[in-house]
Amino acid sequence: MTYDPTGHLLLTPVDPEAPVRVRRLRRLGFGDRPDPAFDTFADRLAQVTGAPYAMVNFIDENRQYFAGLHTPSGRHNGGSLTAAAASGGAVSRVMARDHGYCPHVVVRRKALVLEDVCDYPRFAGNPVVDEIGIRSYLGAPLIDRTGIALGTICVVDTEPRPWGRAGLETIKALAAELVAQIHRREDGRF
Repeated sequence: MTYDPTGHLLLTPVDPEAPVRVRRLRRLGFGDRPDPAFDTFADRLAQVTGAPYAMVNFIDENRQYFAGLHTPSGRHNGGSLTAAAASGGAVSRVMARDHGYCPHVVVRRKALVLEDVCDYPRFAGNPVVDEIGIRSYLGAPLIDRTGIALGTICVVDTEPRPWGRAGLETIKALAAELVAQIHRREDGRF
């Protein structure tokens, strides 16, 4: 946990691995454009978990990029996720790094289950709670064969959700499945 010079708790964790991650993502060609295979994977995430929103998320030093995205409306655009979701419009593939919970998953390198984000003071103040109305989160890191946490897969809902142990095991298994797909793609077997 870190504090800014005024002594306030910083909600987004420091991410010393970000420069290495960005180089790896560039080598893989991920993190700057939509990917139909990742969209299909996000659709499957939503179907398996019953969540209205699902993402394959790659994170750099400044932003998060949803290379795979499932939304209830199925509409995506290039604008801000928070503005679009708050207005009921198309959801963007880009979100600030200090919004949401995926940066915590990447830095911790562990899955995160928040059945009701309002139950956790550290997470309840995140901008996605007030700006988008996110109330529950389930995410797992995508740790590749080089040991780098490339990003996450996650699902979110605007209602509290009892994800439980089953949800945790499901998201971890699906993350491992996607990492295997990424490795096959890198090896030219995709």
